[in-house]
Amino acid sequence: MRKLSILLFLVVVCGCAVLVVADDSGATADGVSSVASANNLFALEMYSNISASESGNIFFSPYSISTAMSMVYEGAVGETAEQIGLIFHFPVNDSVRHSSVAAVYNALNNGSGYTLSTANALWVQEDYPFLENYLGIVSDYYAGEARNLDFVNDSEGSRNVINSWVAQKTNNKIVDILAPGSLNEDTRLVLTNAIYFKGKWAKQFELADTEYEFFYLDSGESVTAPLMRITSDSVKFNYAETDDLQILEMPYEGDDISMIILLPKDNNLSNVENLLTSDNLNVWRNNLSSEKVHVYLPRFTFETKYSLKSVLSGMGMPLAFTPFMADLSGMDGTQDLYIDFVIHQAFVDVNEEGTEAAAATAIGIGATSAEIDYDKIYIFRADHPFIFIIQDKTTGNILFLGRMMNPLE
Repeated sequence: MRKLSILLFLVVVCGCAVLVVADDSGATADGVSSVASANNLFALEMYSNISASESGNIFFSPYSISTAMSMVYEGAVGETAEQIGLIFHFPVNDSVRHSSVAAVYNALNNGSGYTLSTANALWVQEDYPFLENYLGIVSDYYAGEARNLDFVNDSEGSRNVINSWVAQKTNNKIVDILAPGSLNEDTRLVLTNAIYFKGKWAKQFELADTEYEFFYLDSGESVTAPLMRITSDSVKFNYAETDDLQILEMPYEGDDISMIILLPKDNNLSNVENLLTSDNLNVWRNNLSSEKVHVYLPRFTFETKYSLKSVLSGMGMPLAFTPFMADLSGMDGTQDLYIDFVIHQAFVDVNEEGTEAAAATAIGIGATSAEIDYDKIYIFRADHPFIFIIQDKTTGNILFLGRMMNPLE
């Protein structure tokens, strides 16, 4: 029997006009922490895999990818589910996972002082018999409303509807993520998740202070880039350093979301990347303390797009991509479905006022510390490659993760 085509799609969004609340009854702090920890473990493992094949700038939303794959996981069975779970570190207890992902969803949609929102939708082939239990799980715990489309007779029209939803939810930062021909008569489901962030720095850079200066590439060459600066002795940031790197936390207004920057001391980012583990990141964050810091940070904007099928398969979940072997029977009661492709696209803009970030993931499922010197002023001069993280300060949940190699790319 030919494997049928389903497309599951996730994206970073701009703000939902109507907020649907997910069922987080039964959620606990430990459960939410386990989901955040799972996301962070995946984030750093994914970063390691992408950086092994990418030499330039990197930016993606691990939350976006993980949420999309979590919705696939809800329909995976047996060894297929085990492999996905091992890569994404999802809690195996259904009630813990369901209530916790719902609590994270609700919390992300409930901030103030900044724009941060996430949304889910299921675009279902109008006559395909998906299991009510599967649709109910996604509806209840992911707030994913099922909407009927006709992929069989109007795949291009269906693609335009989904692309319009994605563009709206990402403030038009992610447009036409589904290219012409992405959907066809075998498509049975497109699952979309969107997350969008825009926040102002709690301590903003003055535009008049920005000057073009050298940014030193890892090749030893340099480019001239706009370098923002805060050099007031009265301004403090959370800061720490080791023998290898400097760590800076820059909060956004509202104080729920912040950017963590990991800056190597010797312009050798690979040394820092080799140290980038979940345990080390927790240690570095715990060692942060309020210090006087002069900050120099490049202004930059860039977009990325990744095909993640081979990456995820190589990380240890090949079965889900294998026709006639993948088991996604929790979606429709058959073993006709498998993941055909995973595409992720992201956008980031860092400027004097703050940060805007968006990301999208499309999953096609087809058929067949040191002592403190209180008088010291630290210099944090990010004029060479660095890693940056946009996180939820309360849970430490990594929403976006990136690498700045060249601000002009």
